[in-house]
Amino acid sequence: MIRLLAALACCWFGIAVALSNEVPVARLPIEARATLALIKAGGPFPYAQDGRIFSNREKLLPPQKRGHYREYTVRTPGMRDRGPRRIVAGSSGEYYYTEDHYRSFRRILE
Repeated sequence: MIRLLAALACCWFGIAVALSNEVPVARLPIEARATLALIKAGGPFPYAQDGRIFSNREKLLPPQKRGHYREYTVRTPGMRDRGPRRIVAGSSGEYYYTEDHYRSFRRILE
């Protein structure tokens, strides 16, 4: 019985860790939802850097060939510059959100 409970606890912990790396669209800040809509519409984008290749130097996203990922700015209220928030879009249709300038990512669930 104790082994079964331990196994269930490990499974639950693993699921909780996996889910913490994902975020439903509805839980994104409104500015991130607006950026996601612009990406899907093909622009226009407010920043010249939007749509540039994201090279994944941090290696926090799944490895892909150069050019697979593109980055887009998510406005941060109160910031005079682009701020730390971004959406990284993969050419396979996957999206990732970072609110700390590439220190961590959460996959966007649609």
